[in-house]
Amino acid sequence: MIGYDAVSLAGLTLQDQYFAAINDTNTSVAQTRCSGIFGLGFPLNSVIWTDMFLNQQQVSRSRSLRRDVVSRIDAMRKRWFDKSVLGISSFRHVDPPSYQSMPQLKRQVTTSSSAIISSFGVSGPFIPRLVSLGGLASPMFAIALQRDTIEIGGNEGMLSIGGLPSGVQNESLTWVPVRQYALQQGGLTQDASVEAYPIAWEIPVDDVFLDGVKLPRSQLCSSNISLSALIDTGNSLIRGPPDVISYIQNMLGGPHFACSSPHTLAFQIGGRMFPVDPRDFVNQVHSGDAQVCGANLAQTDVPVLGGGGYLYSWSLGDPFLKGVLAAFYYGSFTGLSQDPPRIGFLSTVPSDAGQRLEDAVSAASAEQNDLPG
Repeated sequence: MIGYDAVSLAGLTLQDQYFAAINDTNTSVAQTRCSGIFGLGFPLNSVIWTDMFLNQQQVSRSRSLRRDVVSRIDAMRKRWFDKSVLGISSFRHVDPPSYQSMPQLKRQVTTSSSAIISSFGVSGPFIPRLVSLGGLASPMFAIALQRDTIEIGGNEGMLSIGGLPSGVQNESLTWVPVRQYALQQGGLTQDASVEAYPIAWEIPVDDVFLDGVKLPRSQLCSSNISLSALIDTGNSLIRGPPDVISYIQNMLGGPHFACSSPHTLAFQIGGRMFPVDPRDFVNQVHSGDAQVCGANLAQTDVPVLGGGGYLYSWSLGDPFLKGVLAAFYYGSFTGLSQDPPRIGFLSTVPSDAGQRLEDAVSAASAEQNDLPG
């Protein structure tokens, strides 16, 4: 059920903001006294924007969609939303290679891309709508996540909207471009001045390392697909290609290993190394035993060239994000060639993070307690 009302967040207010009305949930939203949840991605990935856009197009005779296109989008929307409800929308291994994401079906719409982009300011999600309407000092947001396991602390949990946090300079971050999808990759119908469009917060990755050793590239993925990663605040793990995840686990000695042995998984992005804090890389396996840990890793599907889906092979969730300040810059929806989207990172992992993990494990073991969490 989609409704609309004035929505305010951190002093920012929008009238007639569309949102889904929920009367049943399997999350802890109600218990934690949250008013709801909202996404920070591009509007093309919004279920609500899709519903509103299709509805507005269907009732407009001058800009109607072909019925066959509408039926395909409607069917894919239901499939994608079912996946999202299950909490698995950030990885794709449950579907065959022929699977096409809902955003890709949206982009088969016969309506011009300019009409689609102009709708972002009417029925887009809250933050992208503010961007579209010019309601932010800068079209961006930044996040930092606090560590809530192993050793409580680290970054101050923070969401900064419309600019970087106070005291942080733009040049202190390493900035990389967001992958844009051309028409042949499932992008929007192209305007003369724009040949590709961003779909998700997906960025190029130079290489991946474990304890200083460069990991091999996945043999399950075409060498013609450049290495990239989704930066996903809705993902509680780090997900990667099945063969590379298995390679990592073999390097660790198996799925379980000593908590007190720090390991550093690092991603080289924009020529700079961004390590996952060893304290965020692990989780305690058994209650009452602070000595045995597992890695916060999971397998995901590899991208398929020409398969119609996303092209990233890694999804970097909370374990990665707890060790950085991450800034997400939307750029200009109407002038991508002049002001393209990008993501900036500033590592916050201390040089003695490994020793801090060892100390936390020793303290928990001495008191015969579990690691904090």
